[in-house]
Amino acid sequence: MTPDQIRAAYLEELARVAPDIDPADVGENDHIQDDLELDSMDVLNLVTGLHARLGVDIPEADYPQIATLALAVPFLAGRIG
Repeated sequence: MTPDQIRAAYLEELARVAPDIDPADVGENDHIQDDLELDSMDVLNLVTGLHARLGVDIPEADYPQIATLALAVPFLAGRIG
């Protein structure tokens, strides 16, 4: 999977969890909790969606690695495969 495909999947799952967020408005460094205002249940749903879609396990200790697009894309790319 290319970084662009991972980015698109992340944004689609984010929009599924928080439909009021427009993926086109999400910046590379927008924090999912601090800037986009996801609560802990939304974060868990995002993790679950990414797991189902990409087949990656994301332990709770690694949640900070998916907090922004800039962090999430390389982190997920390293776990896919």
